[in-house]
Amino acid sequence: MTSMFAHETVSIDLGDRSYDILIGSGLLQEASAFDGLPRSSSAVIVTNETVGPLYLDALQRLIASRHHVVHVAVLKDGESYKTWATLNQIFDVLLDRGCDRKTVLYALGGGVVGDMTGFAAACYMRGVPFVQVPTTLLAQVDSSVGGKTAINHPLGKNMIGAFYQPQRVVCDLQTLATLPRRELSAGLAEVIKYGPIHDMDFMAWTEANIDALMALDTDALAYAVRRSCEIKAAVVGQDERESGLRAILNFGHTFGHAIEAGLGFGVWLHGEAVGAGMVMAAELSRRLGLVDEAFVERFRQLIGRAGLPVKAPVIDPARNAQSYLDHMRVDKKAEAGDIRFVLIDGPGKAVVRGAPDALVAEVIDHCCAG
Repeated sequence: MTSMFAHETVSIDLGDRSYDILIGSGLLQEASAFDGLPRSSSAVIVTNETVGPLYLDALQRLIASRHHVVHVAVLKDGESYKTWATLNQIFDVLLDRGCDRKTVLYALGGGVVGDMTGFAAACYMRGVPFVQVPTTLLAQVDSSVGGKTAINHPLGKNMIGAFYQPQRVVCDLQTLATLPRRELSAGLAEVIKYGPIHDMDFMAWTEANIDALMALDTDALAYAVRRSCEIKAAVVGQDERESGLRAILNFGHTFGHAIEAGLGFGVWLHGEAVGAGMVMAAELSRRLGLVDEAFVERFRQLIGRAGLPVKAPVIDPARNAQSYLDHMRVDKKAEAGDIRFVLIDGPGKAVVRGAPDALVAEVIDHCCAG
């Protein structure tokens, strides 16, 4: 792909399913950001009630020449709507408008929109092309990359879905300027996770630049998004379907998903739950002798500076630790009911392993008590 606008490109190497992630400011004003993507008689932009008024018109203008007609599906905003009922709203538009198997779907929004659009694309007529246009930091550094698509079930997060890769990911950094501060912090959780599991130099950079990131400094955001995507691309390129290495990207997510399900989806943002979950995973790592207290405290400080919770919530006052354990058994990494955790096996290295329930319960009690 050749183009004249300023951007950075990170490539995901998956053979015939390979694609590029474009990162730059103002990409939603550059039609050439979509050069080389499939043309079709119809397209559907999937967005939500919050993002649509901000960026829908711009995306419609950019892709109008690539499709005879562009339809729109506008969903409710929030994790609580990541359900079968909402997914069917996308299918309703596709079927009502007579969309065929060459129809291109565009996911314009955060992680919820991206996950559901990708899942719809994987299912509709057994697979149609889709493009990710993430508008949140969390989506740009994590959920839009790697082809994980899903909806939630009341008993577990992202338990119903498919691996299905997009044609391209277009990350316009200017969309981050409209993020509420809480959403920005939630996205930083997914930036922060990459350091302890893979690249301690990146963790040191994040510590040095966390204030700039919180202030939406363009250069800092560009580097954070690019480096996060580079790390994820390297991992996904080796393990697309999470049979081994890719599981390390779920650092903090086993605890975090329990928080989301236990409180009710949408009460805490995904990144907030992951932030607290990473503190819990770091503490469990310490109690297993994998890292020292100094590392855990350093990591806890970084989570707090990003505006994320360092104390886990009580999800069931009567049986809190057991409730956490019950939710964590409904996890994609669990094996025969045994909970598997992503732990820090020394700074910059991760391992997936189990831990005794009694020890995990101690960590839960400790982290909920603060």
